[in-house]
Amino acid sequence: MRNYPWYRGIHEEFGKPQGDAKEAPLVVLGIHTPETEQEKDITKVKKKLAEAKLTFPVAIDNETTMWKRYGNSYWPSVYLIDKKGVGRWGWPGELGWMGAQGEKLMRGKIEELLKE
Repeated sequence: MRNYPWYRGIHEEFGKPQGDAKEAPLVVLGIHTPETEQEKDITKVKKKLAEAKLTFPVAIDNETTMWKRYGNSYWPSVYLIDKKGVGRWGWPGELGWMGAQGEKLMRGKIEELLKE
């Protein structure tokens, strides 16, 4: 939840077509993997997403399929995947945990990839 403002900001800045472009330069996609049985309730997840004003698509991974494929061990984990589908950078956990600069680093990586 602490990453939500950052997710919204990135989606607003890069996740919408810019100028005359027909496509957004970046696709923001969330994957919700529940930590508890209660978090598997899709109705509750949708309500939380609406309350947090997260408007990008969010897949529900109740079976932990993607969680396992990515080898996750932290909630949340953030990944940057290039247009060829190659994972280029990731951050385990909250982007700003204890003063970490994950948001700044991720934003810089996004800008680098958009120049390619």
